Amino acid sequence: MKSPYAGLPVEKWEKKTRQLIEKHPLDPGEIFEVAIKVWNDIFESDIGSKPFKIGVDLFPRPQIMAFLLHELIPLEFAQRYPTLWRREQTVDEKDMVYIPEPYYSIEIKASSSARRIYGNRSYAQKTQKSKKSKSGYYLAINFQKFGAKREPGIRLVRFGWLDHSDWIGQKAATGQQARLSPDVEKYKLLELPLQG
Repeated sequence: MKSPYAGLPVEKWEKKTRQLIEKHPLDPGEIFEVAIKVWNDIFESDIGSKPFKIGVDLFPRPQIMAFLLHELIPLEFAQRYPTLWRREQTVDEKDMVYIPEPYYSIEIKASSSARRIYGNRSYAQKTQKSKKSKSGYYLAINFQKFGAKREPGIRLVRFGWLDHSDWIGQKAATGQQARLSPDVEKYKLLELPLQG
């Protein structure tokens, strides 16, 4: 797949990202609203027969909170639009599949970092056969960790397009993480709700 940013200088990336978001079948305002709703739902849910509550009885690590966002956001859209959206079913699909046209499917990344998002090492590897395309639409959510006296909140919700080549692997051979450059995070993932 050819990058929509091919040949564009960095100063034109934001405009291209806005065009890509405008073409997407989901309204960016609804994406933001669902991300916040799902986060709040996590704290209202009962777990087990007691019942236990997250933020009262359970204080999951960031990886668990990221997993819950990753699973619940596609479920919410699948419930709202069952003929249009569904969760991934095979390893070669994005996290949230747009049934009429997979091009618009979305990969979801969540992190307790203040602004950064990360992928695993495979995101930066140039392989001939990848399980799923690392290029396409991305929803990035940054959230707070549990603290001593507060319920964590969502810091940042961003939406946009990332190319496989945007991911930078760790230099160490044993490194398991991939990251994005500051320019990519700023101009290819735009903060929701969109301003201007």
